[in-house]
Amino acid sequence: MITEVLQQVLNGLAIGSVYTLIAVGLTIVFGILGIAHFAHGSAAMSGGYLTFILTERLGLGFFPAMAVALIAGAALGVVLERLAYRPVRDAPQINAFIIALGLTMILEGGNLLLFGPDQVVIPTPYQRVYTVGGLVVAELRIQVMLTAALAVAAMAIFVSRTRAGRSIRAVAQNRQAAVLMGVNADAVATMVFALSSALGVIGGALVGALLAIAPGVGEGLVVKGFAVLILGGLGSIPGAIVGGLVLGVSEALAAGFISSAYKDVIAFLVMIGVLLVRPEGLLGKR
Repeated sequence: MITEVLQQVLNGLAIGSVYTLIAVGLTIVFGILGIAHFAHGSAAMSGGYLTFILTERLGLGFFPAMAVALIAGAALGVVLERLAYRPVRDAPQINAFIIALGLTMILEGGNLLLFGPDQVVIPTPYQRVYTVGGLVVAELRIQVMLTAALAVAAMAIFVSRTRAGRSIRAVAQNRQAAVLMGVNADAVATMVFALSSALGVIGGALVGALLAIAPGVGEGLVVKGFAVLILGGLGSIPGAIVGGLVLGVSEALAAGFISSAYKDVIAFLVMIGVLLVRPEGLLGKR
C-alpha cells in the first residue's frame, strides 16, 4: 500500500512540475502587472507544437528544439504585450479580461490551422525505466522534473540577482515610485511577458513529451494554472511552486485510487478545502 502511494506521489510530482511552470508564468504577469493572462495556456501549446515540428520533422534533439521554441515563445509574449495588453493598460480591467479571452480563441484557432487537429506526442530519447525499491521511475519523468526545477531556479536567479530583475521587483512593489526612480515600466512589462511566455513554452513542451498535445489542451492547462495560482496564494511564486505540486499529487492519487475520470474533481475539491481553511492560499499573505 505504501509503495502504491509513493508511486502515485512520484507520478504526481512530474505533472505537478508542469503545472508549476504554467502557474509561475501566470503569477508573475498577474502579480506584477495585474493582468489575468488567460491566453497563457494557448501560447504554451504553440511552443509545444513548435517543439514537435522541430524534433519530428527537422530532426533536432528535444532540448535544442525546446530552446528554439522558448525564444519564439518569448517573442510571442512581447508581441502580445505590445499589441494587445499595453493599449488597455490604463483602461478598466474588464477590457484586458475580454482581450485575454479573445487572444485565447485566436491562438487556439491559429494552432488548429497551422498544426492540425491531430493529437501529437513529442519524441524524446528518454525511454528507460528504472526500478528503485519497488518504485517504477521513468527516465522521462525525471527529466521533466529536473527541467522544471532548473527553469524556475533560473527565473528566480534572474529576478533576484540581475539589474533587470530588480526593476521587475520595483514595479511589482510600487509602480509609480519605480517610475519616479527612473525605471522604464514599459520595458518591465515587456520583460515580464517574455519571461512568462518562455516558462509557458517549456511547460507546453514537457506536456507534449509526457502526455500529448491536442486542440483544447492549452485551455485546460490555463485553468489548472489559475487554480494553482489561487491555491498557492495570489502573486506568490513560492506558493505557485507548492500549489502546482500539491495539485499534481492530488490528481495522481485520485486517479490511482479512485478513478481517472474523477481526478480533476478530487484535485479541485482539495483546492477548495485548502481555501476554506486558508482563504489567502497556502503561502499567500492575509
